[in-house]
Amino acid sequence: MAKNPLRITDTILRDAHQSQAATRMRLEDMLPACELLDNMGYWSLECWGGATFDSCMRFLNEDPWERLRALKAAMPKTPLQMLLRGQNLLGYRHYADDIVAEFCKKSIENGISVVRIFDALNDPRNMETAMKFVKEYGGKVEAAFSYTTSPVHNEDYFVKLAMQLEKMGADTICIKDMSNLLLPYDAYSLVKKLKANVSIPIHLHTHNTTGTGDMTNLMAAQAGVDIIDCALSPLANGTSQPATEAMVATLQGTSRDTGLDLTKLSEAAAHFRNVAAKLDINPKVLKVDTNTLLYQVPGGMLSNLISQLKQANAEDKYYDVLAEIPRVREDFGFPPLVTPTSQIVGTQAVFNVLSGERYKIVPKESKGLLKGEYGNLPGTVNEEVRKKCIGNDTVITCRPADLLKPELETLTAELGDKAKKPEDVLSYALFPQVATKFFEARDKAPEEVKAEAPAAAAKAAPADPNAVKSLYIEDLTGGNF
Repeated sequence: MAKNPLRITDTILRDAHQSQAATRMRLEDMLPACELLDNMGYWSLECWGGATFDSCMRFLNEDPWERLRALKAAMPKTPLQMLLRGQNLLGYRHYADDIVAEFCKKSIENGISVVRIFDALNDPRNMETAMKFVKEYGGKVEAAFSYTTSPVHNEDYFVKLAMQLEKMGADTICIKDMSNLLLPYDAYSLVKKLKANVSIPIHLHTHNTTGTGDMTNLMAAQAGVDIIDCALSPLANGTSQPATEAMVATLQGTSRDTGLDLTKLSEAAAHFRNVAAKLDINPKVLKVDTNTLLYQVPGGMLSNLISQLKQANAEDKYYDVLAEIPRVREDFGFPPLVTPTSQIVGTQAVFNVLSGERYKIVPKESKGLLKGEYGNLPGTVNEEVRKKCIGNDTVITCRPADLLKPELETLTAELGDKAKKPEDVLSYALFPQVATKFFEARDKAPEEVKAEAPAAAAKAAPADPNAVKSLYIEDLTGGNF
């Protein structure tokens, strides 16, 4: 065994199928491989969080909590990992602290060991409650920063942020490179600086959207990164993570040898090849797209934009919208483009292009971002744009969740006897409409429940910006969380 082995988190059970197949892998497709995965020697297996929670109920008629319990029972040895959007949990708004506390508690009770916590704006105030309660209930806190490039985002910014997160109690620090913008030599330099300034392990998460993921991981390994995310090859690359087997083979016999067995990995990959064949994978997600380096648009955000433009019968405006995204991002103070800011900026760019006047139509989410409802924007906001969008509304400067009243008791009463277990209240808190439909279907006799919820077909509409219904059409196509 190498003296300093590179540890691997495999994302095959979460981000890999989220990024390539809209999070549609079922529990029944996971369980046959679990014993093999559990004996592989991974640092952790990412299997929950992100878009899985919503997708389980919305499309697969599966209870996300039951999935987690089943996976833990099948993989008792390997730490199970999830992705959590700080105060947003797994939804699209900030939740009160009592909901965050209860969600962290139940996630750990049901089998999660490592919780990767991030905030779209890299505002630590939006991470502190989740970090506190994950630790309190016995989980490991992996505090993540959303990597991006802009006039305000540089190495010093990220190193200072990592040092702050360590002081807040993080057990590991994750570089969350959701759009594969972190280039190989930049990764080497950033990891070196982090290792010099932070005493806890550094974990790198990237994708292969721009085709540089393997090189980025390798250079990070050379710089001393402790853990990297990879995906078994049947669902690797493109908008997913680089392939596990390729990295394991590359490092064999070196000082960073992972110690993983290529034969066992090949056996697990054979199972997931059959699973991948059943999933509806768009060939586009497998292609290298260097435009991501220009526009900083994650894969899932691209899918969302295409959906919105199709809905408005304006697909010919695609490149105009791509060009508008960086301008909106600058006006909004350079937020990293990750859920939910990617959808907010992307949708605003669509409205700007389709209406023919910038900020003529402003969704409530754009107003909320400019008002500080999502936290501190990292750069300077264009005040003319802010004035046009929110008028004389007051900009929030406190931690946004400080303005929220406790919700758990109210939601528990609201759900009443529809809740069969405490976790149902949390499902309802995050996705009230989706959860309600799911509970109704669950309570019916099995023969009444269809195998999969029907997906509503989007109807073509005239080229009218008002035809774009809302911000969250379906952002479950991956690469974005």
